[in-house]
Amino acid sequence: MGGQITALRVQRRNRNRVNVYLDGRFAFGLAAIEAARLRVGQVLSDEDIARLRQRDTAERAAERALDLLSYRPRSEAEIRERLAERYDPETAGEVLERLRRSGLVDDREFARYWVQNRLQHNPRGAIALRQELYQKGVDESAIEEALAEYNEEDAAARAAETARRKLRGLPPDVFRRRLTDYLLRRGFPYGVVRAIVQQALTDAHSDE
Repeated sequence: MGGQITALRVQRRNRNRVNVYLDGRFAFGLAAIEAARLRVGQVLSDEDIARLRQRDTAERAAERALDLLSYRPRSEAEIRERLAERYDPETAGEVLERLRRSGLVDDREFARYWVQNRLQHNPRGAIALRQELYQKGVDESAIEEALAEYNEEDAAARAAETARRKLRGLPPDVFRRRLTDYLLRRGFPYGVVRAIVQQALTDAHSDE
């Protein structure tokens, strides 16, 4: 399949890719960053082409990983799992190493992000957070570091405030039961829940 490069043409539908022509015929496509190293008249052996294709595969896998990261930070295991849907383990490992070096994948930073994001938008207890991070492949030391200064009382109070507005007007016993169940389902320990529910009852009574 080797031959002489007779043309390098940017693809119409994707300006970041280039079609490579050997001996007057289309041979394969490459990421523009890889094609920039080639020139018309250059002769490629079968081994050259295999290396170019492998680098192109890695480039496309990196683009896939960056696309995933554009939505939110992700753990290393999440990226590896998604790349495994399309690419071989060697390519996935190469991409992850590149992401680590650039600081785009860091499980300790991811764990801190996850805990803070939950606190701000969807408060949960430490038990629930630990399980979520474990399921995302984060190791125990990174999880413990992220949870070291996590204030469950503050998180439970935030969660209770949202629920309290929805439960307003219910009889006290129903209010207590539903709010207690709600907070327990979110992984807060009973000792924390009991104090928060009592305060919520007092606040609800004051509102009335």
